[in-house]
Amino acid sequence: MSEPNQSLFARLKSGLAKTKSGFVQNIEGIFNSAKKIDEEFFSDLEDTLIMADVGVETTAQLINRLRKVAKEGAITEPGQLKDALVKEIRSILESVGKKPFDFGDSNKVYLIIGVNGVGKTTTIAKIGARIREQNRQVLFTAADTFRAAATEQLMLWGERIGVPVVHHQEGADPAAVVFDGMAAAKARKTDIIIIDTAGRLHTKVNLMEELKKVKRVIQQNLDGRNLETLLVLDATTGQNAINQAKAFHEALRVDGLVLTKLDGTAKGGISIAIADRLQIPIRLIGVGEKKEDLQEFDAEAFTKALFE
Repeated sequence: MSEPNQSLFARLKSGLAKTKSGFVQNIEGIFNSAKKIDEEFFSDLEDTLIMADVGVETTAQLINRLRKVAKEGAITEPGQLKDALVKEIRSILESVGKKPFDFGDSNKVYLIIGVNGVGKTTTIAKIGARIREQNRQVLFTAADTFRAAATEQLMLWGERIGVPVVHHQEGADPAAVVFDGMAAAKARKTDIIIIDTAGRLHTKVNLMEELKKVKRVIQQNLDGRNLETLLVLDATTGQNAINQAKAFHEALRVDGLVLTKLDGTAKGGISIAIADRLQIPIRLIGVGEKKEDLQEFDAEAFTKALFE
């Protein structure tokens, strides 16, 4: 059984501690130290937001909204604007729509994509473990055949949490592995299929073309299942995560995002930039090492954990 909501919120707050002590405290310092709302105040706030990976465009949008709020409300005290900023940040995070990840779902295929090093395989293991807790049958498919370590790691996780893994030898055609994985899931009447993929291929192979091929094979063998393509992004890579997401989304149409390693950054503003710039739902966030630290993203809880 998963832990109660209060415990999950406590984990969220703990996981976001670095961001709160960095990004959030810097913002609060500006609001507390500024004597009045002037150009210096807005300039300092703008610099802080950009340095926290909120990004130039999203920061400009936030600053413009705060200027408007201050003008329309005849606000002169900086501290009075803090609530407005928090409200705007929450609004951006909610703008992509609330689409909770259901670990108790069935009849699904999750295609997990992303560059190497973002935590794809560990994320797959955590999702699989959480689904198993809901008494659902899971099958992993090791379609990252270009790194022997990737298949070995997934098999190790599968053995550890009781999930079978369909795999081929190193260098095999990823689409062929996926075909076998879909067939095995059909034969075993498996509830959920989770497919690992490569994040970097040999120079002779185009990553996006290979992933498109994999996705086509899945779509041709869904057998009534629903497919979700989830892109895993590393929060510590900052604005580079935006560029990765754009490339993957353009090629594959991403259904949702998994933002990992949020506990490893004192910036954390990338979540705001991602919601604003990409308009793709953030489905899951990683705020620690344990399976419970991979949580369904909730804009209200996230904002509360940071600013309260």
